[in-house]
Amino acid sequence: MAKYQCSACDYIYDEELGDEEAGVEPETKFADLPDEWTCPACGAGKSDLERLDEDEE
Repeated sequence: MAKYQCSACDYIYDEELGDEEAGVEPETKFADLPDEWTCPACGAGKSDLERLDEDEE
């Protein structure tokens, strides 16, 4: 499972955990998030998150 970091606020979306507050189940792939999903910390759009490499975690 991958992790994605918001370039606006550094929030990390972890596919393994999902986004419970937005109703996103654990193990939901980033690509499967709805296009209207936004960063729960700052409201930035999905396109503002970038995949983290394994060694950056």
